[in-house]
Amino acid sequence: MTSETQLGSTVEQAYEQARSKSNIRIAVAAGGVGTMLEQFDFAIYGLAAALVFPQVFFPEADPLAGSLMSFAGFAVGFFARPLGGVIFSHYGEKFGRRWTLVTTLIIMGSATFAIGLVPTYGAIGIAAPILLFSLRLFQGLGAGAEQSGSATLLAETVRPGTRGRLSSTVMAGAAAGTVLGTLVFAMLQWFMTEEAFISWGWRVVFIFSIVITIGAWIVRRHLAESPVFVELQESTEDLKKDAAPLSLAVKFGWKRILQVAVMNWGPNTNSYTVQTFFVTFVTTGVLLSGTDELFPRSTITDIQLVGAVIGMISAFAWGFLSDRFGRKPIYLLIAGIGAIMPFVYFNLLETGIVWLVALAVALGYIFAAYGNVGVQTSYFPELFGTRYRYAGVTLAREISSLVGGGVAPLICSWLLLQFGSWIPLAIYMAFTMLCTFLTSLWVPETVDRDLSLRNDAVSGEAHTA
Repeated sequence: MTSETQLGSTVEQAYEQARSKSNIRIAVAAGGVGTMLEQFDFAIYGLAAALVFPQVFFPEADPLAGSLMSFAGFAVGFFARPLGGVIFSHYGEKFGRRWTLVTTLIIMGSATFAIGLVPTYGAIGIAAPILLFSLRLFQGLGAGAEQSGSATLLAETVRPGTRGRLSSTVMAGAAAGTVLGTLVFAMLQWFMTEEAFISWGWRVVFIFSIVITIGAWIVRRHLAESPVFVELQESTEDLKKDAAPLSLAVKFGWKRILQVAVMNWGPNTNSYTVQTFFVTFVTTGVLLSGTDELFPRSTITDIQLVGAVIGMISAFAWGFLSDRFGRKPIYLLIAGIGAIMPFVYFNLLETGIVWLVALAVALGYIFAAYGNVGVQTSYFPELFGTRYRYAGVTLAREISSLVGGGVAPLICSWLLLQFGSWIPLAIYMAFTMLCTFLTSLWVPETVDRDLSLRNDAVSGEAHTA
């Protein structure tokens, strides 16, 4: 048997194994459960930063200043994400998507579990927030290549025609993580006094993450490698000698990386504002009226829970629509609506009326939190060539996460503290989404593109049926 025949047989077997019904189910579950853990980790940290950490780790500060310092810790995780993305996307291109996804899972899960064990400020002083921020750093390192890796592997595995809706399950899993994290938070608040919850109840949520970590690890152990990666590794000796996929991405794909980073800037900024800062905006007394809390803290947690369920459904719906009508039209539609929605959100939130606050959160989850991202999981991998797809998607997403979602709650807290009005916040959110809309106009359509192509997508390129 010739080497070409052997290569063809190996690649054919890889595609046959990867696209079997059983592996597709495992791939969907593996992508969903992994991002569920990531978003569970980030959701509970965001809720704790708004509701618990100011009192536990910054007790000497006033409420909004404490929130500001807590969200600084939230931002630390995002500062670590690009570094984690660089490290793990490099090895994801060298050793496979599956290997990376198992490794990042263990790092994230271990760090989140350990946060539940950190002593309070009253027990060990300044060492408490330092330790908290250090563990948050490891959370970010592990999360840096998680969503990109899951999206890349799933997009490279499923058949054309189903890529949008099946890849969107990565973000549906992320929404499920928000649902689960918020649900556990809410349940403890339902059955515990506020004093008990702040004293020790919040720790249960972080310790519970070990259950998800073990479950996700079991699923990912049985996952087949991406057939596109197998084909790439087996195809030519030149590609095998590429020692630094990251350098390839920077050298040949830097323009596309910057485009995709801006495409994700608005959605990422708006997403984490909805999922974290909305809680602070409603629960602190720093509104125009200077009134006390608008309603009990547990109420906004319940509202966030319902919003996350809506987000889980909308992520899949947007991915399905992108299969039917194309990635670019749906992406532009969501970004265009998203550029005006911040003014709607804050007008509704400011009323303090529960059902209007709930409406604001629901709309936020549909358009800001799980709108564009439901399309990204298929769109972004299709925009890059196979030589550096994982590295390119990861770099772009994590750059935008650093300047977007990572600092969004911090910036919003600062703007509210400085101006005492939500209008600068809405302008900030709208501007980032407008930049996403304008950048997306210049990016080609990619629906069902052949992902074995080595070059980045270009306008007018023929796609598979």
